[in-house]
Amino acid sequence: MNPLPQSSVRGSRHLVASADQLASRAGDAIFGAGGNAVDAAIATNAAIAVTGPHLCGMGGDLFALVHTGGDVVALNSSGRAGSGADPDAVRADGHAVMPFHHDIRSVTVPGCVDGWVALHERFGSLPLADVLAPAIDLAENGFPASPLLVGSTARLDQAGREQLHELAAQATRTGAPVRRPGAARALRAIVEHGRDGFYGGEFGDGLFALGNGWYSPDDLASSSADWVDPLTASMFGVDVHTIGPNSQGYLTLAGGVAAEPLDLPDPDDERWAHLLIEAAKLAGYDRTQVLHEHADGDALVEAVRQRRHLLDTERASTYHAPASAGDTTYLCTAEADGLAVSLIQSNASGFGCWLAEPNTGINLHNRGLGFSLEAGHPAELGPGRRPPHTLSPALATRGGELVSVFGTMGGDAQPQILLQVAARLFLHGQSPAEAINSARWALAGPETGFDTWSDLDHQRVEVEGHAPDGWEPGLVARGHRVDRLPEYDSGFGHAHAIVRDDHGLSGAADPRCRIGAAIGR
Repeated sequence: MNPLPQSSVRGSRHLVASADQLASRAGDAIFGAGGNAVDAAIATNAAIAVTGPHLCGMGGDLFALVHTGGDVVALNSSGRAGSGADPDAVRADGHAVMPFHHDIRSVTVPGCVDGWVALHERFGSLPLADVLAPAIDLAENGFPASPLLVGSTARLDQAGREQLHELAAQATRTGAPVRRPGAARALRAIVEHGRDGFYGGEFGDGLFALGNGWYSPDDLASSSADWVDPLTASMFGVDVHTIGPNSQGYLTLAGGVAAEPLDLPDPDDERWAHLLIEAAKLAGYDRTQVLHEHADGDALVEAVRQRRHLLDTERASTYHAPASAGDTTYLCTAEADGLAVSLIQSNASGFGCWLAEPNTGINLHNRGLGFSLEAGHPAELGPGRRPPHTLSPALATRGGELVSVFGTMGGDAQPQILLQVAARLFLHGQSPAEAINSARWALAGPETGFDTWSDLDHQRVEVEGHAPDGWEPGLVARGHRVDRLPEYDSGFGHAHAIVRDDHGLSGAADPRCRIGAAIGR
């Protein structure tokens, strides 16, 4: 194995890990001011919403898991389609799938800010003004553009650059100063007036006008944040908790359930990769048919348990569903006493739909791409519906006690990455840094990072450049179609993890995000 690019960070009191060191510093500062893990998580998310608009932002959605007092609670703050949503109109415009860019119809009402407010109201300990202060400072006084922000801005087309002109004009080179006064105003409005300051203020007014009938006033007045029961399954000696449908989190659990009876070898062995690939394929091949907001998550996991005898331990299998690059940010915070947050927040694909709310310049997600345009499909676009979601945070316990918070960005590949991280952490006993830094595989579709399960005949296995030498030839010999990508490639996610043990906390941020950091004390 190649030398680790970083070691685990230890903390005796608290830790925060995110894809941006500025955001991690914001969370650590809130801890230092006496805030708890929930305060720190909101502060970290708000900061990266400013500095990482190519990953997440106030124009996106949010899911979170909170471990407190021996319990795990789950928050689904994903938005719903507007009251004017009309699948017939979208189909009449020639679309067989939801529009990817430049179309407001792929923008569900963003749930991020509702999620912050719900988390703070239930668990926050510091005033919201204090929690959002670091993000406001970054937005008003500026921050250096990260290399990933610069690269993402350069990939915008002309129409996207015109919409996101504030970012495109400033993020022209790594380190260039970027200021976001509209985002600062939106954050101050939340401090002063709560969710109404956002959804009923500048942002809401601009979104309503941009929708041109797609949204009603009631759509913006109704909170997207729902406290729900977590979805839970045992795997690798721990209980892993995630978000149920409309999240694809069940795939993380189902992959672990499929792999549980297998005698997994050392991760350097190509058979380790093969067995987990097959477990992920067995779990996910029918995702596009079965995942919708009203699906029974426990039943989906149990269905995989019942078919795990189909898993081929020797050869690559091809499953067919019944006929009929994802960009996100993940962060986690934890205290030594067990209060911890696993939070994921996203625009879906990069800057989202490449449209910006005109008053604040906040870019809008394209989470509506998860809807089906097949008439009668349970996930068909419709008013007030939530689309299937790739976002899937994870939290592990043993006997009710916190073991770990972990998660990743990565579109369809999120559950596959988490399956590998979980096996390394809980079955093989690796440190957070070793588990996070190690090479990964990912199942991939032909184009977008959100089509892994839609074209199974062209599905392939991508293998990271620093994978063990035997992985690629071994997988090819077993019948897998394999592409080798560069070392520490961002396409394999930005995963972070914090683990709690008898000695305190240890954590790691993913080197693939280039500027991530785990910070604690």
